[in-house]
Amino acid sequence: MRESLKLSFAALLVVLLGALPAMAQTGRIGGVVKDDKGQPLKGATVVAENPSASPPSFTATTDDKGRFSIIGLRAGNWKLTASAPNFQPSVGQVPIRTIGQPNPPVEFVLAPGAAGGGGGLAGVNTKELQAELKAADDKMVASDFDGAIAGYEGMITKVPQLTALYLQIGRAQRMKKSYDAALAAYAKIPAGDPNQEKAKVEIGMTNLEKGDLAAADSALTEASQNLSASREVFYNLGEVKFAKGETDAAMAAYQRAADIDPKWAKPYFKLGLGKLQKADSPGAIQMMEKVIEVEPTSAEAAQAKALIEQLKKG
Repeated sequence: MRESLKLSFAALLVVLLGALPAMAQTGRIGGVVKDDKGQPLKGATVVAENPSASPPSFTATTDDKGRFSIIGLRAGNWKLTASAPNFQPSVGQVPIRTIGQPNPPVEFVLAPGAAGGGGGLAGVNTKELQAELKAADDKMVASDFDGAIAGYEGMITKVPQLTALYLQIGRAQRMKKSYDAALAAYAKIPAGDPNQEKAKVEIGMTNLEKGDLAAADSALTEASQNLSASREVFYNLGEVKFAKGETDAAMAAYQRAADIDPKWAKPYFKLGLGKLQKADSPGAIQMMEKVIEVEPTSAEAAQAKALIEQLKKG
């Protein structure tokens, strides 16, 4: 079984290396944000998030006709959230392709209600802001982290309500391994802000990368106790527990993530690796088959297929 396990992880490495050129390709998504009367909403904020991508989020604002465009997205499932002042936010999941036919446009219709994130854009040149966001995101993708940070900070100076940009600044600092600076950026998101839960996840992962497992565990455990804790909270808590060698606790956290979103491949993949660590080959195969079932075109699915093949040979 030990030899089979070694072969499985070797296959995983081969798949990861072989997938790099394809993963370098990026896709684009665009669309429009309207109110419930069909009128375009200028200055609405659209955030795209995928925790398995790098960068894991992008932000755009709508122009005079309510249109937005986001480029640089890796293939996979992205969560899009549209928000505007005095409207209820709207959330949707969009599968992004990077080859073949273009991704179809997305239309958000926001109902009147509590103010959403990204408010206070009256008097702001949204086309100019969109250009600045694109420029900063492009620098992030190109690994010009200092340039990206300067761009995001400049936008926050103009529009302090764009608190999601503190997440981007923190991630750029993490890529530089400037962990204290990253933590300082996340700490600037005020209490009660919709982005605060995301910040807690990022704080946990920053401390994990910093090597402070106790702080990482504390931040994510606190976030997991929120009744509305997201799948990302539990998934990343699993990552921390796994790093601490607490395999059973990690498996429980990954399972919670899978329970919250049964169509997300990443926690099933980690559950499969956990079963491999426990020498449970049939259980590992079952989890890897689940990965392929829920997200057959994901990077995890490609890795799962290779692992299944090796395990069945062994």
